[in-house]
Amino acid sequence: MTTQLITELPEIFDSFAQARKNGFLAVKKLKDQGRGVVGTFCTYTPVEIFLAAGLTPVGLCSTSDETIPEAEKILPRNLCPLIKASYGFAAADKCPYMHFSDLVVGETTCDGKKKMYELLGRLKDVHVMQLPQTQTGPAAKALWLAEVFRLKEEVETKFGRKIGDDDLRRAIKERNVERAKHKEFYELSVLSPPPMTGLSQLQFLFGSQFKFDHETKVAEIEQAVAQLKAAYERGERPAPPSAKRLILTGCPMGGATEKVVKALEDSGAVVVAFENCTGAKQFDRQIPEEGDPWTSLAEHYLAIGCAVMAPNPNRLELLERLCRQFAADGVVEMVLTACQPYAVETSALRERLRELGTPFTSLETDYSSSDLELLRNRAAAFVETLS
Repeated sequence: MTTQLITELPEIFDSFAQARKNGFLAVKKLKDQGRGVVGTFCTYTPVEIFLAAGLTPVGLCSTSDETIPEAEKILPRNLCPLIKASYGFAAADKCPYMHFSDLVVGETTCDGKKKMYELLGRLKDVHVMQLPQTQTGPAAKALWLAEVFRLKEEVETKFGRKIGDDDLRRAIKERNVERAKHKEFYELSVLSPPPMTGLSQLQFLFGSQFKFDHETKVAEIEQAVAQLKAAYERGERPAPPSAKRLILTGCPMGGATEKVVKALEDSGAVVVAFENCTGAKQFDRQIPEEGDPWTSLAEHYLAIGCAVMAPNPNRLELLERLCRQFAADGVVEMVLTACQPYAVETSALRERLRELGTPFTSLETDYSSSDLELLRNRAAAFVETLS
């Protein structure tokens, strides 16, 4: 078998990379058909509730600096770009997903978001879930379960649809299938060298949230997995065997933050896995399908390892496991400017990875292109230390 370096991937990847743009027409068609649409921001939002009610959940536009100037007319400049973009797209009415959302669901993952939701509530119908700041203890679990039921009641009242236990069980099974297929997809990069670049993997995973038909999405993920395996068997390689294998962790990724992945891969590395919300953080685990579905749903989401949690052992556990599974040569953290939870947690992450003997660096950025040269230099310097 002859190994050949390739830069092109199967056409199915283009479908996922363009899904966010193409989904504008798809969500309008759903609205025209009378289907309710719920906009979401965060991985903590239990989308199974919307699916159980026959609604379409969609991630809202918050990964571009296009509307940040509009947001800064109201919001302070020294605020996280994700928060400013989230508000800016609503204020400027430039996000079709926000425009078509009948309900927007937020969560109290940081103080900036909490205050932004107050302003957003003047523009859209917003429901805010009060997230506990810890995952331990009966009080936190009881609070979050109560918030899950409060969201259920809001959806039932807003859309006039009752959500039964069997409806939720069906939705849980549906999402579990999607999680399993996504995990099968990104775990292909356990191979050395991986069958896809980190940028291709990120665009695929990010784009999948804008595909709204369950059966079609699952079939297309299966198709992508099969095509990648076939190409690998033919000896096609998108990255050289010498490329250093990196795990990316930190703030949510997609859109403007792709520049971090590009900088690392242009420096001769390859990103093999994403611990971020875009990647393993939301696909790694399944929701138990036995027992009370509401308790299972609440416990699953509360266990997400986000830096907002104190303490936050689940992030470290997942990251350590990914490092072993993907044979990582190093870990890179992407922190958005003014994201205090992740920025403060960097030191603990650095210390733990030092104990494990895993090289680590943290890159701070925003949604602009002004730091491209700095990112390239820092990425190249880190990759050089792995040689």
